[in-house]
Amino acid sequence: MTWQLKPLIDAPPIPWKNGGGQTRELVAWPDVLSWSWRISVAELARSGPFSTFAGIERWFAVLTGAGVQLDVGVNSAVPAYVLRPDAAPLCFAGESPVDCTLIEGAAQAFNLMLRRGTALGHMVRVTGNHSVELNASKKIAVYAINTGACVHFDDDCLELPPHTLAWRDCLAGSKVQVHAAQALWVEITD
Repeated sequence: MTWQLKPLIDAPPIPWKNGGGQTRELVAWPDVLSWSWRISVAELARSGPFSTFAGIERWFAVLTGAGVQLDVGVNSAVPAYVLRPDAAPLCFAGESPVDCTLIEGAAQAFNLMLRRGTALGHMVRVTGNHSVELNASKKIAVYAINTGACVHFDDDCLELPPHTLAWRDCLAGSKVQVHAAQALWVEITD
């Protein structure tokens, strides 16, 4: 499989039912109706609750704006998380109630959703170099934020433009390296 590319501008915006923003779906695997994993970018226009997704593990990373405060869970001892564009991605259960407070206006966020029992994964923020030799076959995705990214896969090099997602299947033993000022790295096992 070669790299699959999806520029953010090519993903049509889908308004939220609560009017608090919109989402641009970059990929839903294997298809839109019965996905085991999904990657999207959300435009958060105002503070308010997130939709709940039972049976889903969610990863969330702020891309632009001053940031957000996420209160995960109702009446729980879990503290609020303050996430800014330089913060590590946050993972939480999709069925948890989440209240989002915008910090100084609108924000843009990157979302990875994994259906429990069908997909496992994680996300890492890249600021510089990130290198991995895969110990198992996985899907790898890289999102270039405001600057481009250079993705080396074994002997191939992909120049990824800003605001673009690239993903592909990678076999165990594959060596992948990302060089970027601002990017997100995603590994998925399904």
